[in-house]
Amino acid sequence: MALPVDRGHALERLSSQRFDLLVIGGGIVGAGVAEAASAHGLTVALVDKGDFAGATSSASTKLIHGGLRYLRLGDVGLVRESHHERRLLMRVVAPHLVRRLPFLLPLYEDGPFRPWHVQSGIVVYSALARAQLHGLVPAERARRMVAELRTEELRSCALYADAWTNDGRLTLANVRAAADRGAVVVNYAEVVAIHAGQGAEVVADERPITVRAAAVVNAAGPWVDGVRRLEDPRIRPSVRLSKGVHVLVDGGRGWDAALTIPHDQTRVSFAVPWEGMLLLGTTDTPHEGEPEAAAVTDGDCEQVLREAGRAVSGLGPARATLCGLRVLPLGERGTADARRETVLSTGPAGMVSVAGGKLTTYRRIALEALDRVGVRGVSRRPRPLPGALGLARISWPVEIDAATRAHLLHLYGSLAVDVLAPARDDPGLLEPLVPGRPDLRAQEVYARTREWAVTDEDVLRRRTTAWLAGSADVRA
Repeated sequence: MALPVDRGHALERLSSQRFDLLVIGGGIVGAGVAEAASAHGLTVALVDKGDFAGATSSASTKLIHGGLRYLRLGDVGLVRESHHERRLLMRVVAPHLVRRLPFLLPLYEDGPFRPWHVQSGIVVYSALARAQLHGLVPAERARRMVAELRTEELRSCALYADAWTNDGRLTLANVRAAADRGAVVVNYAEVVAIHAGQGAEVVADERPITVRAAAVVNAAGPWVDGVRRLEDPRIRPSVRLSKGVHVLVDGGRGWDAALTIPHDQTRVSFAVPWEGMLLLGTTDTPHEGEPEAAAVTDGDCEQVLREAGRAVSGLGPARATLCGLRVLPLGERGTADARRETVLSTGPAGMVSVAGGKLTTYRRIALEALDRVGVRGVSRRPRPLPGALGLARISWPVEIDAATRAHLLHLYGSLAVDVLAPARDDPGLLEPLVPGRPDLRAQEVYARTREWAVTDEDVLRRRTTAWLAGSADVRA
């Protein structure tokens, strides 16, 4: 069992210890870098100016996938690599968090694709995935898998397999793995200066802290160029941003597959059963200005619901929304057609900046960043994240219903036992955290004492799924 989080002690260590590596940014890439570096035996500090997974890493489409549309963009290597990582995440790294899910791609009379064309693409995609589940299925079978599938003018559906996850929890699991190996991890700690070859200046709890580190990795996601400017105010932009909006509505219960909905020759959107609701999206529009200015508009919601309605009947109103920013390479292509490549650069003070790529391939991106720093010999073998082992041998400390057990096993894996342990002495911790969701009060205690939650939003939105009980004015 991990020791309780002691923020004061972590800040003291941050100011007094010299680190091999300082990682700036606690999204999935930064957390992955910290996990890999700590596993290699480096002394690591990880800081984020907000909460861990506080931006795009908790606002994605929740998919661990090869990326079917990337085949049309010619990114066969990316698809192959993504499928390899998907298998490792499902089987070794986080089997509790990453779950297999069939997908249907409906082919309508007026759609952009012909069945034979899609079928050939699915064959290639599934071969790269080493998956047996693929092919065309008739409308009747597809409707049995997704009851709300719109069948007017539906020719058939392409069937293939990918996976889904809780992206925020996956990020936290990587942070936890690094911390369990001795890394100092501090959220709400903003980097305000980069010291050439020496580390950085950080402000946390209104306290300035000089962090001494032999190397620095900038994994600040949409803020990557802002951190680069701390090192060199004259640098030019290295990336561009694309806004992706998702809408959650009631639905998805009883679905045996998710939907991939084609809109043109390259762009698709999704309808994914997720955490007891239906996740719809995403948009792909250029974002100018500061990352924190990104927001969900009424037009965004209307677009997502309209596009989902092409394949899903009877959609209700938005219950909640998510807004994230993709980090893309500079280029002339539109953001929807841009390659999901990783952007790596080294600044004049030696700071390595890394951005872009996919949630699915975060482990590979972390290794690329460490290689650029000059860390050699880092193991590429997959390591189980905290909670990934012992899933079949859990001895529950208190009695809870099967649905709640399944919910806790998904979010925490075998660490669910630690979450529930205090409820042996305080049965009140088994009460719902919020009405209408399976999360328990024990999860809030665990979030604040073991998972670095500082605010109520940290607890409700990124450590639990309690925020899904809210309404459409709850914004990410």
